[in-house]
Amino acid sequence: MILTIENLIKSFPKKEGVMVAIQDFNLEVKEGEFVCILGPSGCGKTTLLRIIAGLESITSGKLLLKDKPIIGPGSDRGMVFQEFALFPWRSVRKNVEFGLEIKKVPPTERAAISERFIELVGLKGFENYHPNQLSGGMKQRVGIARALANDPALLLMDEPFGALDAQTRNLMQKELLRIWLETQKTVIFITHSVDEACYLADRIVVMTSRPGTIKEIFNVTIPRPRDRASVEFAQLRKTILAELEREVVSAPIARDNSEANV
Repeated sequence: MILTIENLIKSFPKKEGVMVAIQDFNLEVKEGEFVCILGPSGCGKTTLLRIIAGLESITSGKLLLKDKPIIGPGSDRGMVFQEFALFPWRSVRKNVEFGLEIKKVPPTERAAISERFIELVGLKGFENYHPNQLSGGMKQRVGIARALANDPALLLMDEPFGALDAQTRNLMQKELLRIWLETQKTVIFITHSVDEACYLADRIVVMTSRPGTIKEIFNVTIPRPRDRASVEFAQLRKTILAELEREVVSAPIARDNSEANV
């Protein structure tokens, strides 16, 4: 296992007391696996990803990457955000090379690495373009290339295609699978889309409403490339949608809007 999460609890202090975001969360992820995490809004999906990234601390439990505790951010984890998070004043090449500059990788080596990953994500010829000259899908390709350039053990993706139109989103899903097959990286992918999870994942983790824990894990055995119109795909999607709907119906209706994106 590349990632081990045992009895993880994450709580936040509030004026009215302690808010438990994640409770008794247990998960093991194999090296090279593609895992999608689904759950109701506010269930702790993004908080969980930020904890794995080292951007949030745990309240209690165990969190191990290659048998070593995660105690902060590190280059062994690459993060891809929904909002692209590119530096507007930097070219595609310079955005991809940013992490390598921080690590003080020599310029010649940086150039070779950035060239490799720019080509991998299909942006060869756009090296000197700036973010304002790129489409949404192209910007997200830059984000993926930047994350991969640091050669992370884990690629963490927080709804990376959520801001894209449906056609571009489907294209980017196909492209991500191609990149994943070429790089053999371990991917943990947060999404609200059941269709997206069914198309991408080896396993789909469905979380409960807050405090978030694992409701059920689905092993996806449908061969790739997957046909969204197939009977097997439709049945899997229907089963997971039913699980999510039951969870949403049973969840408390009243929520603090400030906690909606936990």
